Amino acid sequence: MKRIAKLLVLVAGVAVFAIPVIAQADQCNDENKGAWYGTFYNNYKKDDAAAQKVAYDAAKKYLDTCPADPNDAQAKFMKKFVDLYDANINKNNAGKAFDDAVTKKNYADEMKYGQQVLANDPDNADVNAILGVAGLANKSLLNESVPYATKAIQLIESGKPLKAYKHDQALAYLNWEIGKSKLQSAPADAINDLLKSAKLDSEVNKNPQLYLDLSAAYEAGPRAKYSADYTASLNPDKTETAQSKVILENLNRVIDNQIDAMARAAATAPADAKAGIVAELSKLYKYRNKDATDASVNQLVASVMSKPIPDVPTPVTSVPSTPTPASTPVSGGSGTASTAPATGKRPRN
Repeated sequence: MKRIAKLLVLVAGVAVFAIPVIAQADQCNDENKGAWYGTFYNNYKKDDAAAQKVAYDAAKKYLDTCPADPNDAQAKFMKKFVDLYDANINKNNAGKAFDDAVTKKNYADEMKYGQQVLANDPDNADVNAILGVAGLANKSLLNESVPYATKAIQLIESGKPLKAYKHDQALAYLNWEIGKSKLQSAPADAINDLLKSAKLDSEVNKNPQLYLDLSAAYEAGPRAKYSADYTASLNPDKTETAQSKVILENLNRVIDNQIDAMARAAATAPADAKAGIVAELSKLYKYRNKDATDASVNQLVASVMSKPIPDVPTPVTSVPSTPTPASTPVSGGSGTASTAPATGKRPRN
């Protein structure tokens, strides 16, 4: 039976043989059953796709014409062949439809047919990876893509071969997909996934949207929490307390990382998007650096990509002797989540 999968790919290019001496009348009698089974048996063993198709057609004629009989050994034997043949036909059809969807960048169809392919080949690293990044190009598929992104990362890190992407390229996109899916529900958790993506050497860390997502994760996650905690820790007259000073130190460190992310977004953005990002960056940078000028903001943007991207700040429990320069915390968003559009594309090697 294993030969079927190999032979099916040849069917389209091979003329189907005429079925020899199949009974003319579609009646379930001993003569016709013998003829149908004989045609099936004489062809199913042959190593060519056309003969396999003849065997399939004869078996289908037998099974479709004659009532099910649990004592019919011939029918049972043919049924196994027919089921396997049908399964492989479906698999090949799904594979072709999936390849067509990938070529046409039809992400919804990629998901539909890719899932069918994975039903027969669940550890296919390429298909899992392609489905795992579909949500970056089509936001309606974002959450649906996450399980495939997670599975693809596991397969790639276990050494599973990959053809659709280079190793680091795949991991960068997959981690970005997972991080992006958390921006609304768990922004603080998204930060580590986005940092993993940014630290890998691929075209992904030259995409401004990655850094805008990272900035948004800092803002909606730890920055929002520290801002609320800071306000709650002040004295009734809004003066500082020992606790508020520690919280402010942690808040300022988070804001500095957000500034770094925004600067990277500006540094990698196309000209038509850069000005808007720099305008938002300038507000936040000048809040944290009171003597900053437009020139110093531009210098930050020019130099930021030559520096390592900072990790998530480790919370401090006391104000250091030389604290991070502090100011009254700003509230509200900086609009960093959507300053530049996503590419809407998923690259191929």
